Amino acid sequence: MKHLDRYIIRRLISITSLVLVVLIFIFIIIDFSENSDDFTDRGATMGEIWGDYYINYIPEMIRLVLPLAIFSACLYLVGQLSERLEITSLKAAGVSLYRLFIPYLMFGLISAVGLSALDAWIIPASNAQRIQFEEQYIKQKNEQLDRNDIYRELSPGSYLQVNYFDRDQQTAYRIRMVQFDQRGVKKLLTATNMAWLEDKNEWRLTTVQERIFTDSGFVERNVAGFDTLLSLLPQDLARSSSDIYQLSYTEAFQYIDGIKRSGASGIEIPQVQLYARMAYPFSIVVVLIIGFAVAAVRRRGGKGVYIAAGLVISFLYLVIMKIMEPFGALGLLPPIWAALIPHLLFLCVGIIGIKLIRK
Repeated sequence: MKHLDRYIIRRLISITSLVLVVLIFIFIIIDFSENSDDFTDRGATMGEIWGDYYINYIPEMIRLVLPLAIFSACLYLVGQLSERLEITSLKAAGVSLYRLFIPYLMFGLISAVGLSALDAWIIPASNAQRIQFEEQYIKQKNEQLDRNDIYRELSPGSYLQVNYFDRDQQTAYRIRMVQFDQRGVKKLLTATNMAWLEDKNEWRLTTVQERIFTDSGFVERNVAGFDTLLSLLPQDLARSSSDIYQLSYTEAFQYIDGIKRSGASGIEIPQVQLYARMAYPFSIVVVLIIGFAVAAVRRRGGKGVYIAAGLVISFLYLVIMKIMEPFGALGLLPPIWAALIPHLLFLCVGIIGIKLIRK
């Protein structure tokens, strides 16, 4: 069995690598054909397209298609063993299907841990460079979550309202800062705009009016402007749907904590994205269990049946993952459950499938 285990793992590695290369090649061709007009219209050079964009896109492609590549390898290899009656011979020799599944499970666990490490540290950095390219050369690639009427909590009892924030210029317009105490409004500050100073890590307020309220009324002060330090960064006012994918796991949790502290709405969206990222490597183990259960039984139609079953299962898996995300984003389900339910559901399907196979 040790010899067979090594053979299975080597074959899984070789088939997975081949499928992975083919899928990434197809992905790049389709993406290039869709975005070539934008590349041309916005002046992207071939060096930037292939050196800055696609090189940095490959790690994300690997993350997306690795479970499918491993699933395809499992279906092909187990189906081949089944078609050649090798599984029947092994069972006749007293080797159970559970023992035969061990090398597949080991390969799946190692791949899942590797993908999780890749997603935690390497992919976010490459995604940040890729997304920067997309924002410059590809139209409407990333969705900005905050544009108008932005509210943030600067500190307990201190709140900021921004009418509009320009992400490219890193400038906020029509600013209101309100401070409260136990008796009510303590100070009100308004400004026409607030620009971020990168070299000083401060905000510059322009055309400022400040009112300090007392028991007898208020004192008003008008100044042309001043620089100030706030517990707020430009990214806190310019969240986009791709932010989580540019952060390591630790940074992503800190990002979500920052949203909570600032009092911003829509916190469920990055939570679902983060939990989905963290749960995604687990899908490798799930699809291996399902693939083994589907292909371990010899069926009429040969490999065509396995391929068709694999496509259907992959499609349903992806659809359920996408269906569950809005439930978490809208608060109808806890974000962590919205990310876990599809994997747990198909894990149950795979376990039941293995249980139903004659050992």
